Amino acid sequence: MMLKNQSLLCFSLALLVSLLYSTTTLAQLSPASAPAQPPPTPTPPAASPKPLVPSLPESPSDSTPDSTPAVDIVGILRKAKSFNVLIRLMKTTQLINQLNSQLLTTKSGGITILAPDDSAFSELKAGFLNSLSDGQKLELLQFHVISDYVSSSNFDTLTNPVRTLAGAKPGKVELNVISYGGSVNISTGEVNTTINGIIYTDKHLAIYKVGKVLLPMDFFTVAKAPAKAPSLAPEPSADTAKAPKADKDTGSSSDSSAQVNPTEENSASVKISVYGKWVSLGLALVAAMMQN
Repeated sequence: MMLKNQSLLCFSLALLVSLLYSTTTLAQLSPASAPAQPPPTPTPPAASPKPLVPSLPESPSDSTPDSTPAVDIVGILRKAKSFNVLIRLMKTTQLINQLNSQLLTTKSGGITILAPDDSAFSELKAGFLNSLSDGQKLELLQFHVISDYVSSSNFDTLTNPVRTLAGAKPGKVELNVISYGGSVNISTGEVNTTINGIIYTDKHLAIYKVGKVLLPMDFFTVAKAPAKAPSLAPEPSADTAKAPKADKDTGSSSDSSAQVNPTEENSASVKISVYGKWVSLGLALVAAMMQN
């Protein structure tokens, strides 16, 4: 019995040792677990192109949602302040209705407004706006609207002359845009100015502040037309040329008539003297007969 217990004990110890040995061997043979990897660092988004013009302090952010049903251009200009003259002209010419309708119906592209503020209008010649007809006022405002959406970083992609809502009139209504060195210069042939800041921009509408009112050359073609040279006196016509000759003839005829008159007077006096002699002779005969 004692021997049997010792055998069981030895067997148990051997089994325990073999289990421990096999566990150690398996741990050595198994590959070491890889260290935990840190979470990947998110890469920052690519920087958007640097705008060519700075934003005005009162400008809203560019993150305007596309789901906006309508954009209130007048409200945007009022919020930006100092655009009262431009707002008034947009209403009186009804250009604001055209712009709002175009924004509602457009699915691609858009419009770009170059907005002069009140100080820019005050630099115009006194009474200039009042001297314009309603059609010229509309053309003046349409000349400030580019018929496409232009972001602040894409002015260098425009092709001159830039087409505006005023239409294509070569040499009369032309807008040239040149961007370099972070600035945008605009020339009409009569006015040169720059874009001073962004008032508003989204996916279809961009409004930029310009330093001067853009006056098209069309408004100055009449004023700058060269004065007509003094016309020479017209050559006398054939009838007119003959007129002095006729006067001369008349004068000569009058002179001749004047010359004829003395002859007639002389002949008359001769006739009177002849009649007088005959009368005297007759009286003398009558007297002689009475004496006999």
